[in-house]
Amino acid sequence: MNTGPEGHRRRLRERFRQSGLNGFHDHEVLELLLTYALPRKDVKPIAKELLREFGNNLAAVFDAPIPALQRVGGLGENAAVLISMVPRLLDSYQSSRWDRQETFNSTRKAVEYLSAMLGTERNEIFCILALDSQNRLLAAERIQKGSVNRTAVFPRLVVESCLKHRATAVILAHNHPGGGPHPSAADRQLTFRLKKILGDLDVVVHDHIIIAGPDQHYSFAQNGGLE
Repeated sequence: MNTGPEGHRRRLRERFRQSGLNGFHDHEVLELLLTYALPRKDVKPIAKELLREFGNNLAAVFDAPIPALQRVGGLGENAAVLISMVPRLLDSYQSSRWDRQETFNSTRKAVEYLSAMLGTERNEIFCILALDSQNRLLAAERIQKGSVNRTAVFPRLVVESCLKHRATAVILAHNHPGGGPHPSAADRQLTFRLKKILGDLDVVVHDHIIIAGPDQHYSFAQNGGLE
């Protein structure tokens, strides 16, 4: 039985083939990735050093600038570029995945789409899904970007976007990257205000969905918040 670095690489790859990244620790995710850029090195200490350097946060490692990554001993330019590519590849994948006309006939479908769009953002983003009379997607537009826990939304920009795309219905959405999915008092006030303004323009607000990470969301429509 091979217990050296090569055996460890093989076991990581076999685990991934069997069950994806389920059960992987953060350092093991990095180890698996680094085996393809550093095939002749023991990548475990490098992976652990990366996490220590960037606050034991996997997302912070992937978001780090290439020069900062290169300062980690043993990493090198190729591996730093590979790590930096991961979030960009994800962005391209999600853009391509959803670059087709979607019909939103359930909250679940909207949540799936919005989780892919907003789930990895580190700042609050307010966006809309502009829909036609058959609830088909006309456009997904980011209206405003804020800080980690706040976005100031100007209703005029939402109205302009709806009119630009000739929407007859809309799903409002934003993310809570720094906390849970439950709406604040300001979220509720904004929802009521936009529903009234857009209603006067014959644009129906189907929902306002808050995304908090990959597994949490809040739907105003499901919780009676649009009545």
